Amino acid sequence: MTGFHMLNRRHLRIKILHMLYAFYQDEERDVVKTKKALDHSINKMHELYILLLMMIGSMQSFAIERIEAGRKKQLPTQEDLHPNTKFVTNRPLRALANSKNLVKAASDLGIGWGEHQEMLRKMFRSLIEEEEYITFMSSEERGFRHDRESLIRMFRKDMINMEVFQENLEELSIFWNDDLDLTASMVIKTIKTIKETDDDVDLLPLWREDDDDRQFFEGLFAETLDQANENEAFVTEAAANWELERIALMDRILMKMALAEARTFPSIPLKVTLNEYIELSKYYSTPKSHSFINGILDELFGKLKEEGKIKKSGRGLIE
Repeated sequence: MTGFHMLNRRHLRIKILHMLYAFYQDEERDVVKTKKALDHSINKMHELYILLLMMIGSMQSFAIERIEAGRKKQLPTQEDLHPNTKFVTNRPLRALANSKNLVKAASDLGIGWGEHQEMLRKMFRSLIEEEEYITFMSSEERGFRHDRESLIRMFRKDMINMEVFQENLEELSIFWNDDLDLTASMVIKTIKTIKETDDDVDLLPLWREDDDDRQFFEGLFAETLDQANENEAFVTEAAANWELERIALMDRILMKMALAEARTFPSIPLKVTLNEYIELSKYYSTPKSHSFINGILDELFGKLKEEGKIKKSGRGLIE
């Protein structure tokens, strides 16, 4: 399964941005501690990915339990005696429920839903009242693709939005509210790779095999801090009619990261770097930030290129 992996560069930039924001607000400014926290947050994201896949798989055992309970009733109804097994036999769900890869990954990480069975049971009870589940169960349609698409919809629309799930998530890890959207998209990508003939699920590795992204991650964090004073001086000069204190902290960090990236990675085109940080400013900063950042970075990239402080090669030469 080459090519597919969990983290892409935008996620890595966001992770670094969050950590540097905390770093610059902390009086200690402890680089080692911040780097540890950064690595920890990446690992927690991997754990969440495994847990979400296990959560989906666990729904099958509650569905089986429900059918068994119906059969054992003293006065079973027609529905109890002839249950609708469409959910229990949903093939991607079955692959997740019986996945050895998932069991191994959870055991390696020392994680699981052990103490949270009641939460999962409540989720199942909510799920069977939801429109997606009811539509799936009553649909005459059969087939693998139908199974897979319905399961993805139940996960995306219902499971991860349930109150009982959201509340537990906050308690389990401070990182996970930020990570949920991104990790859920990785879960969906994983379910989409399950094929009709598969008995198990291929899990996405955290990093690409070629280590490029890991080097990008390590390098961007280290260089943003190493070049911080120099890059801040460039920004101060370019924003001559602004005192540095008046520039939002988030904008300053975004610009320092962008400059460090432009100066450190010759193969990343300047246009890519510029667009990425403008996008991030739309999400994480003030409404006017993106045009301000665009203006400053555009000017600085041109100037530093002329002065030979930004050098591009290979793919990075594409304007």
